[in-house]
Amino acid sequence: MHTNQDTIEIDLIEILYVLKKRIILIVLAMIILGSLTGIYSKVAIESQYSSTAKLYILTKSTSITSLADIQVGTSLTQDYMELIKSRPVVEEVIENLKLDRTYEQMLDQISITNPTGTRILSITALDTNPELAKAIVDEFADVSRISISKIMRTDEPSIVEYGYSSLQPVSPNVMKNIVIGGLLGMIIAMGIVVVIHLLDDTIKTAEDVEKYLGMNTLASIPMKSEETKINKSKSKQKGRNNS
Repeated sequence: MHTNQDTIEIDLIEILYVLKKRIILIVLAMIILGSLTGIYSKVAIESQYSSTAKLYILTKSTSITSLADIQVGTSLTQDYMELIKSRPVVEEVIENLKLDRTYEQMLDQISITNPTGTRILSITALDTNPELAKAIVDEFADVSRISISKIMRTDEPSIVEYGYSSLQPVSPNVMKNIVIGGLLGMIIAMGIVVVIHLLDDTIKTAEDVEKYLGMNTLASIPMKSEETKINKSKSKQKGRNNS
C-alpha cells in the first residue's frame, strides 16, 4: 500500500516578499492592537503605588566590628523575613489600621527582600492609595520590630527608614503594555498573512504550473482585459492607415 503525503515547500524569499506586500496591513495591526492595549491599561487597570520601609538586622547589643555578630545577623535574615510574614504580625497590622482584608490578601500586598550582602530588610507594600501603602509599611516596620524582639528575646531591630508616599504609580506600565500589544499585533498579522499564503493553492503564473504540477507550459493565453487592449490598439492603427 502506498501512502501519499502532501508536503509544502516554504520559500523564505517568497514569504518575505508576501509580507512586504502586506506591510501596510501589518503596521495597521500593530497600531490598532498597541492602542487598544494602552487604552485598556489606562482605563481598566487600577494604578498601584508602592512604599518601602527598611529594618537593620543588627541590634544595639551587637558589635558591628565583630565578624561573628555580622555572620549571625546575616543568618538571622531569613528568620526575620518569616517572622514579618507570620499571621500574628500581619493580623495585628490589619487590626491597627482597621483594614477590611484577610491575612492572605495582605500577604499579596507586601513583599520582603534582603539586598545582597547587607543585613537590611526591605518591606514593600502595594496599594491603589499611595498614603495607605505608606501606612501599611510603617505599621509593618513598627509591629515587626516589637514582635521580633519578643520572640527572639533581643533588642528591637533598628528602623533605617520609614516608607514614603510616591505619586508615581509602579503599575501598570502603560508604555510597556503598548509595546507588547504592538508586537503581538504584528506577530498575529504576519501569522495570518503567511497562513493564507500557504493555504492558497491556486495557479497564478507559469512558474506555479512548473512548481506545483511539475509540468512545462507550452503557451499562455492572455486575459480578456489584455485582449481588449490589443484589439483597441489594432483599431487605432487601422484608423490611422485609412486616414
